[in-house]
Amino acid sequence: MTVLGLKIDNREIDAADGRTFERLNPITGEVASTVAAASVEDARKAANAAAKAFPAWAATSPGQRRKILNAAADKLQEKAPEFVAAMAGETGATAGWAMFNVTLASDMLREAAAMTTQITGEVIPSNRPGSLAMAVRQPAGVVLSMAPWNAPVILGVRSIAMPLACGNTVVMKTSEICPHTHRLIVDALHDAGLPEGVLNAISNAPEDAGPIVETLIAHPSVRRINFTGSTRVGRIIAETAARHLKPALLELGGKAPFIVLDDADIDEAVAAAAFGAYMNQGQICMSTERLVVDDKIADQFVEAMTAKVKTLKAGDPRRSDAPLGSLVDLRAAQRIEALVRDAVSKGAVLAAGGRVEGTVMDATLLDRVTPAMRIYGEESFGPVASVVRVGSIDEAVRIANDTEYGLSAAVFGRDVNRAMSVARRIESGICHINGPTVHDEAQMPFGGTKDSGYGRFGGKAGIAEFTELRWITVQDGHLHYPI
Repeated sequence: MTVLGLKIDNREIDAADGRTFERLNPITGEVASTVAAASVEDARKAANAAAKAFPAWAATSPGQRRKILNAAADKLQEKAPEFVAAMAGETGATAGWAMFNVTLASDMLREAAAMTTQITGEVIPSNRPGSLAMAVRQPAGVVLSMAPWNAPVILGVRSIAMPLACGNTVVMKTSEICPHTHRLIVDALHDAGLPEGVLNAISNAPEDAGPIVETLIAHPSVRRINFTGSTRVGRIIAETAARHLKPALLELGGKAPFIVLDDADIDEAVAAAAFGAYMNQGQICMSTERLVVDDKIADQFVEAMTAKVKTLKAGDPRRSDAPLGSLVDLRAAQRIEALVRDAVSKGAVLAAGGRVEGTVMDATLLDRVTPAMRIYGEESFGPVASVVRVGSIDEAVRIANDTEYGLSAAVFGRDVNRAMSVARRIESGICHINGPTVHDEAQMPFGGTKDSGYGRFGGKAGIAEFTELRWITVQDGHLHYPI
């Protein structure tokens, strides 16, 4: 099997000490990818390369950056079969999920390309006569990007597209779980004509992640950090960045509530809830975890939802004969199975699913979940949804907000004005009325509140994250000074 090296200055190189690590296929246990294991020295080398390339890339015209990003979108789509194979091997993803990743990631590159001419400032009226005062946005410097494995093409592209569009250079620390998948993104951008050193990729063995990240954040040329992943690791990133006084954009965990009001269209709510809860085996930060259902329609909803969930079987993604694929590893399957057993032991009803074979788990529905159960508060990050029955709108809102997380949410009800009033009371960065909790578009401000992180990816909101806003004046020189 080919060993993937580091990508520094557009060249593939071995780790300084020659070390490598392996990512195993979660289903077969076979080696999915063998990759260079970067050292701290390699991390510094990547940051230095990005720093060296920054002045020229920052001075590149918007039109040229736009041309390269649009070409990268085409290159990404050309590599679709490679992405399908890499994601199946490294994460057990289905071909459908991989293709969706490639499609949305291509849109993100095109959206970033369109943003190159939208990095604007403003003229601000000054109290000083003869003074022209301007607020000007400029590239920040080197950006450290870190993306996870669960939607690797979407989130990998998101971590680098807007930083590049804004004129920054980037060091991407690829995920230890999907290093080959992330490298395909970097290769697509290099194939599109990205200049030497503008985008560098560092892969590392899992045990080396801490020192590598600390080194990159501490590097004097790194001026912005973005991280998508667990809240536990996000806290570490935030604390490290804070010590070095560097802004970090964090998109972290979720426990998305899906409120079903008493006037909801049951069939539409079930369809959206099933998609939101079980797409990619529930391994999405926006996945529907809690179905908060009004008592008046709870029996009807649970009956319809149970019938739907029973059709969502999981299988080997290489055969493409099941709607669900594999979980990321055996530990994930064991953790999720333990959450289900805990809930049932404390009175929850296993309405559907529950079968686990190795890393393959069928869609699972739990009814009558209460706060006494671990799954009520813990993020499952798996194909499990929990029904919590409520007696009023106020109780539904309280349950929806009874979590440290605040990423995505949904409200279903025919009375849109009433549903909107409920949506406004939910503590989340994203809320969809009569739509699933899993929904992303390249141009939208994407991010969470509370322990789901802070800052926003996407569209014009992303420009503010990856630029410096400067105050510049032009004065006429005829001024009176008091001394």
